[in-house]
Amino acid sequence: MRFLFLTQYYPPEPGAASLRLQAMAQQLMRHGHRVEVVTAFPHHLGTKRETAHKGRFLFTETVNGVPVTRTWIWPVPPGRFWLRLINYFSFVVTSFWGLLRSKRPDFVIVESPPLFLGITAYIYGLVRQVPYILSVSDLWPESAVALGLVKNRQVIKWSERLEYFLYRHAAYVSGVTEGICRTVRETKTIASDRVLFFPNGVDTELFRPVPPSAELADRLGVRGKHVFLYPGTIGYAQGLEVVLGAAELLRDRSDIVFLLVGEGPVKASLMKQVEQKNLTNVKFEALQPVERMSLYFALARAVVVPLRKHKLFAGARPSKVFPAWAAGVPVIFVGEGEMAELIEVAGGGMVTPPEDDFGLSMAVDFLSRITDHEWRVMAGAGRDYVLEHYTWQGIADRWIKGVKRRV
Repeated sequence: MRFLFLTQYYPPEPGAASLRLQAMAQQLMRHGHRVEVVTAFPHHLGTKRETAHKGRFLFTETVNGVPVTRTWIWPVPPGRFWLRLINYFSFVVTSFWGLLRSKRPDFVIVESPPLFLGITAYIYGLVRQVPYILSVSDLWPESAVALGLVKNRQVIKWSERLEYFLYRHAAYVSGVTEGICRTVRETKTIASDRVLFFPNGVDTELFRPVPPSAELADRLGVRGKHVFLYPGTIGYAQGLEVVLGAAELLRDRSDIVFLLVGEGPVKASLMKQVEQKNLTNVKFEALQPVERMSLYFALARAVVVPLRKHKLFAGARPSKVFPAWAAGVPVIFVGEGEMAELIEVAGGGMVTPPEDDFGLSMAVDFLSRITDHEWRVMAGAGRDYVLEHYTWQGIADRWIKGVKRRV
C-alpha cells in the first residue's frame, strides 16, 4: 500500500509525535509499503529553519529514505493561544500544495493535534477519493480546556463539532493510549473495528545504556551528585512546579540536583521561580538533539515524569518513560492512571500522586539512598519491559496487521 503522512511536526522537530510518526513511517517501509510525508518547515520549540528553507514556500528532501515535502508555516512564539491558532491554520492552508504534489495514496495518515489539520485531510480525500486515518495523540479540545488554554465557549463548541465530524468521516481513528481509544469508542461512538492502537514506543538502539560522561557532568556541575532528570517539553500539562516544590523540600541535600532539559512555554516562568526561591539544586539545559539524550540519561539516578491532576490525563502515556527505561534508568511518575499502572507492572520505577511535592521529594530521597544493586534491578526491569512490549517494530507489526485485516 501507499501511505501519505500529513503532520505539522516531523524530524528534525523534537517531541513524541514527531518521533512516533517517523518510526511509523520507517516500519511501514520495512513492511514493503511506500511512504511520503507532507509537513511544515521546522518551527517548534526553538527548532531552527535550515538555510535551504529560507525564502521558500515549499521544499522537498529525503529524511532517512522517506520523501518529505515541507511547506511554509507562520512561526509564532509560545504563549498566546490566538497566535497559535494562526500558526495552525497557516499550515492547514499551505499543506494542500504539498498534498497535491504527492502521489495518490491508499491512505492519508493525519496527526492530531492540531485537530484543524483534519480539515485538510478531509477535503483532500474528497478531491482525490482517498480515505484518511486520524492519528490522535491528544484529545482536543478537551485537553486545551482542561489546561485552561481555551476558555471561549464558541471556540470550544465549534471545535467539539469539528472533532466529531472528523472522527465520523475517518476510515480509522488511531489512538496513542488505551484511554484515547476507549474514549473514541465510548464517548465519540466510533465502532471498535475502526479504532486502532499505536502507542508511543522507543528505538532501543538509539536509547541504550552508555557510560556516564565525566566531561558532561563537569560542564553541568553535577559530578558526584544524584541527578533527577526531566527531559522534554516544558509545558502546561506537565505541571513542573511539582519539581520546584520537591527541590525546595530537599534544598539541604547537597548531593541531589534536578536537571530540566528542553524548551517550552513555561520554561521562562520556572526559571524565574527558581531564581526567586534561590533553588541552587535546580538546573536548566537547552533542548538537545535526540542522539545526545542517552548521555543525559546516563547521568541520571532517575527520570522524573510529572503530569497535572485531571481526569483527562489519567489515560495519558508520557513518551519520555520509554527512552528512560531503554537507557537503563528508573522512572518516578508523578501522576495516576494508565501510566501509573504500567510503571507498577514493569517494576521499573516509582509512582507518586500528581502535584504532590512531598511525595516526589520522598521518592527522590528513597532512590538516592538505595544500594547500587537495588537500583540496577529496578533499572533492568524497565529496560526488559520495553524490549518485550514497546519496541517500534513490535508496535508497528501489530498496527499494520490491524489495518490489513480491515482493508
